[in-house]
Amino acid sequence: MALYVARRLLMLIPTLVGMSLLIFLMLRLLPGDIVDILAGPDPQTTSAARDQLREAMGLNEPLPVQYLQWLGALLTGDPGDSLRSGIPVAELLANSLPITVQLAFMATLIATVVAIPLGIVSAVRRDTGLDFLARIGGLIGLSLPNFWLATLALLVTSKVFGWVPSTRYISPFDDLSGNLLQMILPATALAVQLMAIEMRMTRTTMLEVLNQDYIRTARAKGLRNRLVVYRHALRNALIPVITVVGFQLGALLGTSAIVEVIFGLNGVGNTLLQAIFNRDYPLVQAATLYLATIFVLINLAVDVLYAYLDPRIKQA
Repeated sequence: MALYVARRLLMLIPTLVGMSLLIFLMLRLLPGDIVDILAGPDPQTTSAARDQLREAMGLNEPLPVQYLQWLGALLTGDPGDSLRSGIPVAELLANSLPITVQLAFMATLIATVVAIPLGIVSAVRRDTGLDFLARIGGLIGLSLPNFWLATLALLVTSKVFGWVPSTRYISPFDDLSGNLLQMILPATALAVQLMAIEMRMTRTTMLEVLNQDYIRTARAKGLRNRLVVYRHALRNALIPVITVVGFQLGALLGTSAIVEVIFGLNGVGNTLLQAIFNRDYPLVQAATLYLATIFVLINLAVDVLYAYLDPRIKQA
């Protein structure tokens, strides 16, 4: 297992190099740059002045030189400074990354705690009224976009209850109850669609496992139904579910941007969105690369968890 993890970590190097090159080139393909955005349509800003500003920002260098300079600085732990604000990118990400990570983990936790038990009950009580309600609820959850739910939740709490969550991030280390109160609405809005996906996946895999020969053998031995379901069936049924959870957790780190904008949270998604609009190359490149790294590490953790759930994977 240690050798497998080491190989996967080594594979992370070419993956991130390829991601960095792709991010760098795609940003340069966007029309305009930060100089055009800062200068705007002002006719008094001459071409010479724009070129001088680009030279000061290092944007007039050939693209290979710019890429190697950025990559070299990144390897030394310095992702550069924001072209827009002049604040170090590392400081901006250190302030915004905890917000997005907490939001994604809370959404995944809420979805998993509700979806897996509901999927198990739906599979065990197949074709009953409870199964029918769970399946209908799953379809509804899949069809509701998280930005609509976030907007609706904000409207209901503000108009009906006269309460709006704080837009200034409250650290859980400073005020845990205030932090949870602030994050529960956006996390729930992100969790609904993931909850539906997990519930349907859990139901499908449980139905497949419950029809296996070893489950029938366990029942024939006289084991209680609860023991058969939770000890024998659930462990094998969770492997595809964990794949979905890991993938969705990584995806939430990037797709939470709209929900962060709606609730005024200055997370990585919101920061990245504003940086793209401003053509803030160092901030976009570093933020995207950090998110890609977290996504790859989450997938590695999922693969390692496979071996715990299914010893045959470890033997292979």
